[in-house]
Amino acid sequence: MQKTIYIKNSLLIFTILLLLSACSARKEKTLFNASTDIVTDTIKQVYVVNDQGLGDLYYKIKVNDILAVRNVQNKEFGSTSSTAASSSGSATNVTAYPVDNDGKVNLPAIGKIAVAGLTRKEVTAKLQAIYEEKQLVDPIIEVSIVNVKVTLLGEFMKQGNFLLERDNTTLIDILGEAGGITKTADPKTLKIIRGDRSNPEIIYVNLNDINSLASKKLILQNNDIIVLQPTKSSVLGEKLQSFNNIIQPLLVVINLAVLIFTFTR
Repeated sequence: MQKTIYIKNSLLIFTILLLLSACSARKEKTLFNASTDIVTDTIKQVYVVNDQGLGDLYYKIKVNDILAVRNVQNKEFGSTSSTAASSSGSATNVTAYPVDNDGKVNLPAIGKIAVAGLTRKEVTAKLQAIYEEKQLVDPIIEVSIVNVKVTLLGEFMKQGNFLLERDNTTLIDILGEAGGITKTADPKTLKIIRGDRSNPEIIYVNLNDINSLASKKLILQNNDIIVLQPTKSSVLGEKLQSFNNIIQPLLVVINLAVLIFTFTR
C-alpha cells in the first residue's frame, strides 16, 4: 500500500515539475531579449524604447551600396554586369553596379557618376538626364538599391532577408511579401530592432489594433530586424508534447509496476 502511494506521489511531483518547466518555455523561445522589454499584453498600438526619431523617408545612397540600373527601352543595357537578386532570391534582368569609395558608380556609356548622398529618385532623374544628353533614344531609366534589406525572424510564413525595393516600404508591405504570420504567432509581440546594434531603438507593435498602421515608425529602414514571437499556448503545447513523448512510456512502466505489486501482495 505504501509503495502504491509512493508511486502516485512521485508521479504527481513529476507532473508538477513538468508544468513548471512548460511555463518557462515562452521565455526560452523568445528571440533577442532586451533589458528594456515590456509586457507586450499592455501595448495598445505602438510603443517605442530608446526613440531615435523618424528615420529617412527616402534612403540616401552610401558608399558600398549596390545599384541595379536598367533602361526599360533597351534590354541589352549594361548586360556585361552581374544580375541582381529580388526579395524572393530569383535573378532578375537588372544589372548591378557598386558605389565606390568616392561615392561614384561606373555606368555604361557615361562612366563614373557621383551618387552618394542622393535618394533613389534623385539618382534616377540624374541618370535620365545624362543618358538623354548622350543621345540615347527615349531612355527610361529605373534604379533600385539591391542591398537595402530587412530581416524577418520568428512566426512568419517566410523568414529571411527581404529587399526594400521601393521607397517608404512599410511593415505591412513586408508582411505581405512574407505571406503573413503563422497560426501560432502572437500578434501583440511584434518588435522592430532598429539602428545601432549596441544601443538599438526597439519598436513594439500590436498587430491586433488597426490604428497601429498609422505610425510612421512602421516605415522600414535598412537593416531593421523584425521579430515575432509565438503565443504562450502554442509554446506550452509544444513543450507538453515533447514531455508527453517521455511520459507515455514511463506511465506504462508505472502502471505495470502497480499491477505487479497489487497481484503479488
